[in-house]
Parts: sequence; C-alpha cells; structure tokens
Amino acid sequence: MAYIRQYGFFRHLRSTPTAHIVHLKKGAVAHEGVGTAFYFRALTAAISEVPTAESELPLVFHARTVDFQDVAVGATITYRYADPSLAARSIDFAIDTETGQWISDPLAQVSSRITELAQQYALESIATMKLLDLLAAGLPTVRQAMTDGLASDQRLAKTSILVIGVRVVSIKPQAELASALETPVREQVQQNADKATFERRAVAVERERAIAENELQSKIELAKREELLVGQEGANALKRAKEAAASEKVRSESAAENVRVMGAATADAEKARLAAFEGIESEVLLALAANSLAENLPEIGTLNLSPDVLSQALSRIAGTQKS
Repeated sequence: MAYIRQYGFFRHLRSTPTAHIVHLKKGAVAHEGVGTAFYFRALTAAISEVPTAESELPLVFHARTVDFQDVAVGATITYRYADPSLAARSIDFAIDTETGQWISDPLAQVSSRITELAQQYALESIATMKLLDLLAAGLPTVRQAMTDGLASDQRLAKTSILVIGVRVVSIKPQAELASALETPVREQVQQNADKATFERRAVAVERERAIAENELQSKIELAKREELLVGQEGANALKRAKEAAASEKVRSESAAENVRVMGAATADAEKARLAAFEGIESEVLLALAANSLAENLPEIGTLNLSPDVLSQALSRIAGTQKS
C-alpha cells in the first residue's frame, strides 16, 4: 500500500519495494516504477499500484468423473504480474489519492478470473477419468492439465498474469463413498495384521517347541551321563573291591606263610632243644626242670616248709635215686 501525505496544495506518495506505481498526469506517464516517491497534485493525477510480489490463490471446488462420481479438489496457484504496466492498463489498480487504498478490488477480479480458468481445465481433465483411476493416479494428471491450460491461456497473457506454479493438494470423494472405498483396504490391512499375528504366534509356538525339545534332549543327555557315571562308579567300586580282596588275600597268604615259617622254626628249635637233652640222665633233667620252674615261678616272699612236707620230698628223692 502506498503512503500519501498532504503538504499544502501538493501531496507526497511513497510506495513499497513490492509495489509498481504508475502516475498518469493529463493522460501521460509522469512517474513509474517500484519503490518510487514523488509529489503530485490530486486534481490532475491518476495513480495505479500493481503488486510485484508473488501471490498464492487457494482453490476448493467440486468436479464429476466419467462414472458420475463427485469429488472435491483442493489446489493452490502461485502467480505474479509479468508486466505491471500492462496489468495497470488491463485491470483497475487505481488508488485513492488521499488514502492510498485501491478504489475497487482488483485482487478479487484477478482471483476470480484465475479460479474460473483453473476450474475449467481441471473439470475437463477429471471428466475423462474414472473415480478409481483419479484417486490412484489423478493428482499429477490434473495438475499438469491446470498448469498447461493456465500457461497457454490468452486472457491471462493479455492481463500480464503469469502463473508460476500449480499445486493440487487433494482429490477426495464424498464421505460415504470414501468410507466404502476404504472398507476393502481396511479389511485387507486387518487380514494382513491377523495373518502377521498368527504367523507370530506360530513362530512363538515353534520356538517354544524347539525350547521344550532342547530341554528334553538336555534331560536325556543328562540321564545318559548320569547312567554312565553310575556305571563308572560301580566299575570303580568293583575294581576297588577286587583290589582290596586281592590285597587282603596277599596279606592273608603272607601272614599264613609267616605263621608257617615261624611254626616250622619253632618246631625245629624245639626239636633241636629236645635233641640236646637226649642221653642226659633223669636226675639232671629233673634238676633242669626244677631250675626252669623256679625261673618261671612268681616271686615268693616267704616259704614255710613243715617237717612232713620236707620228709615226703626227701623220701621221693631218695626213692627216685634208688630206682
């Protein structure tokens, strides 16, 4: 928007960097350009202000497919004025010389013209397509149809309107139809989800079975090892028992041999001792026996001999000598 101030009989205009000003004085161009500033007289001035910045125009409209289905189309068109001077001569961009505001609404006129043309090209394109094809791959087709149509339209070229880009953001059927179209897909997605759940459960069951088999195999292997261990322990115990019995047998045989040898030695010694007494008189043997008896008797502190005992002993000795 241009800024206008009053200075006596003159007024001063200062425009913005995004506005092209065309000042006509008595039908001739007095000032023209972007971001200009100048003095003028209101009675003889006609001033237009054309925006030079890009503008975006959102569109929402309905169309019908070849199979008679209604769809809502959402799009955005970006445009600007290629030649602001030509636009100022084609469209009423005149401003009030006192307030700097547009006298009419030129942007609404431009928006209406672009909207009608864009809808025309989009409707013609959608009318040749079936609903499913449109929903599946219709966005680029409709966008290209609108871009080509607006770019080659002579009515826009005459007003210096340059369409920079067209964006088709959505093509939607009616709510009931959209719900009906979504149902098979939703069911398919649910089936895929159920299938994935069942497969996941099957995998879990298979893993549990594998784990159980591994545990059972481990138990079997452990039982086999325990059986081998018990058998080995039994074999070791039997071996130890046999070795102990063999050792005991050797000890017994050795002890018996020792007893036999000692008995034989004792017998030989006794035989030799008896052979030494052979031919010795009985009195001498009796004396030796008495001596041996005396050596082996316990210690006697006091011995009392009565006359009768002594008499009998002497009688026996005398009788023995006689005989």
